[in-house]
Amino acid sequence: MEKSGEKWGKQWITFQEAKMFIGEYHHNIDEKGRLALPTKFRKELAQGVVVTRGLDHCLFVYTQAMWEKMAGRIGNLPMNQKNNRAFARLMLAGAMDSKIDGQGRVVLPDYLRTFGGLTKNVVVAGVQDRLEIWDEAEWSRYTKDAEQHSEEIAEAIELFQNEA
Repeated sequence: MEKSGEKWGKQWITFQEAKMFIGEYHHNIDEKGRLALPTKFRKELAQGVVVTRGLDHCLFVYTQAMWEKMAGRIGNLPMNQKNNRAFARLMLAGAMDSKIDGQGRVVLPDYLRTFGGLTKNVVVAGVQDRLEIWDEAEWSRYTKDAEQHSEEIAEAIELFQNEA
C-alpha cells in the first residue's frame, strides 16, 4: 500500500496508523473550563490527549500516538532556523497532556482558552489527524471566507488535478 505523501517524497504515516477525524460539532465550555469532546471520538481519545496552540487561533487536539509523531517531526526541524524555533515553541511549550474524564470531558487551561479566544460556545472540528477547537463565531467567519474562496484555494493547492 502506498503511504500517504510518499508520491511527493515525504513519508508521514500509513492510513492504517491513524483514525481519521472528520465533522463539525458544537459544544460548550463549562464554568470550570471543561469541554465535552464528541462522543464519536471518545474511544480513540480514551488513552489521553495533548492539547496545544494551533494555527489561525484555534487549539489542536491530538491523540497521544499522533502527538508523538508530530513532536518527533518538530524535533527533527533544524533549530538554526528562526521560524523552526518559533514553531517548536508555539506547539511544544504550549502543549499539555490530559486524560478524558468519565463524561468525555477535557480541561482546557486558561492560557489555551485565552489563546483561542474561547469563552462558552465552541466548535470542535475533525481535521484528519487532529481535532481543532474554535470559538464558534470565529469558526463561522473562517468557514464563510473559505467557502467564498474555495475555487481559488483548490487551484492553489492543486488538489483536484488529474494525474498523468
